[in-house]
Amino acid sequence: MQATNLLVVDEPKDWKIPVESVTIIAARDYLSPEAAANFRNARVFNLCHSYAYQSLGYYVSLLAEARGHHAIPSVATLRDFRSVAIARTFGEEIDEAIQKALKREEGNEFLMSIFFGQTLDRAHAQLGGQLYRLFPSPLIRAEFHRQKGWVLTSVAPLSTDQVPDSDFDRIAEFAARYFSRRHPTRQPKQRFLYDLAILVNPEEPRPPSNERALKYFAEAAHEVGFYVETITTADAERISEFDALFIRETTAVDHPTYQLSRLAHAEGLVVIDDPWSILRCANKIYLAESLAKARLPAPRAIILTRQDLEGATPEELTYPLVLKLPDAAFSLGVRKVENAPQLREELSRMLNESELILAQEFAPSQFDWRIGVLDHQALFACKYFMAERHWQIYNWDAQNPRHRSGKSEALHVEFVPDGVIDLAIKAAKLIGDGFYGVDIKQVGDRLMIIEVNDNPSVDAGVEDAALGMELYRRVVRSLRRRIERARA
Repeated sequence: MQATNLLVVDEPKDWKIPVESVTIIAARDYLSPEAAANFRNARVFNLCHSYAYQSLGYYVSLLAEARGHHAIPSVATLRDFRSVAIARTFGEEIDEAIQKALKREEGNEFLMSIFFGQTLDRAHAQLGGQLYRLFPSPLIRAEFHRQKGWVLTSVAPLSTDQVPDSDFDRIAEFAARYFSRRHPTRQPKQRFLYDLAILVNPEEPRPPSNERALKYFAEAAHEVGFYVETITTADAERISEFDALFIRETTAVDHPTYQLSRLAHAEGLVVIDDPWSILRCANKIYLAESLAKARLPAPRAIILTRQDLEGATPEELTYPLVLKLPDAAFSLGVRKVENAPQLREELSRMLNESELILAQEFAPSQFDWRIGVLDHQALFACKYFMAERHWQIYNWDAQNPRHRSGKSEALHVEFVPDGVIDLAIKAAKLIGDGFYGVDIKQVGDRLMIIEVNDNPSVDAGVEDAALGMELYRRVVRSLRRRIERARA
């Protein structure tokens, strides 16, 4: 169902830029009950002069969200605009792009205008796009100050009366380009209730879903009423065209996948993986602390810092130890050490990448349980066996590519020990209500949570070997239910 583009302004006569496929509407008219009935599926671009609390602009974004419309900016983004701390935090996340874009600028202050995700100077295009994804709003002004390097000090929405007349031709050009980005032509007889974007990265060597699995997700989504389009992070500016985003590219916090997840959530989409799940799952130290607080079983662990380089092995742990970078994934950034000299060597190297390192007891086993959890229920179960002659599931140093990962065995959930399923669901609840892969070791009678992953692997022939197409149907049904709950 193609969304209607609404551009909401204080007075339509003050908006002098004609844009195809966009309806110009006064704020007071949009806030009327009639508008709620007339526009069932809309993208609302809020260009009111003021977004102050309880102003017309504030209520446009607030009621847009209440009506199930995609508000740009959202109320959450309006709150972000008011926070200097958030501006500085996001500025640190994109610091490399800031320094690159502004390296030729002189003086100690710089203002950048971003119109519909685009900048006046092409040299600032990448930075402008990143700022738009972090603070989605039609017109934005970012302020930077030079210290040791350039620092983002504030980001604020612009109203049209703050834009110089000389810039309106460019705004018209940018708006036309922005709104011309549409879905590929669909077959005329096809009717879909909702639009689903599946985020992929064709260049990724180890994606969370193989090509066959992506095909099955799309087929299942069509069955329940979704139009499906695969996108990449380069399509970020189009994200508000969709009702839901399903991420099938490996996620990370300092990465475009997180930025796109945050943008999609801010624009009102249902998102798997949501930004807070990415944040929480990405850091193994966060998980270790959460498991300890919840008193859920896990390998004994402590956090090591530079002060531990010269010290003895902490009394709580004995060799061998497993050292993990906080953002380790796919067995990368994980090292086993057998003695104190190895500990110092590996710890010294790893501390160059992170100020904190997680040290865990080594708990050998033939396999790890992987329990897929969705909506607080077990979805699938797999045994991941260790790589040949290796202590991990993946052995990236293996000369033979066939030996780089262990075998797997999918089981129906009802054939998995109850304790494993119960523990997986409890662990997933610490993160949220999304889609997670919970890894559990079973050593004798002892169960231990190894980690909780967002963006869990679903490969055709592996995780779906027990459930088949029903696995894919349950995931897309969850996406549809979430959309319908949000709009009820």
